[in-house]
Amino acid sequence: MEVLVFKTNLRFKKHINAVTPHINNLQGIARWNVDLDDTDKILRIESIDLSPRSVEATLQQAGYFCEELQ
Repeated sequence: MEVLVFKTNLRFKKHINAVTPHINNLQGIARWNVDLDDTDKILRIESIDLSPRSVEATLQQAGYFCEELQ
């Protein structure tokens, strides 16, 4: 299991609700959450063999910004 961490522009609960079906369609995700209290609005994903680029592309297709943090 690996943890992927992303900076996003998800600011409100309605934004999370909008991306939920998109993220849930990605294969290999065990768990995910968004920390709206963090200044970078951190998206954390626990996954098995998930490409960070696929997460970034998925959020971009949903109309939001997402960038992997090292």
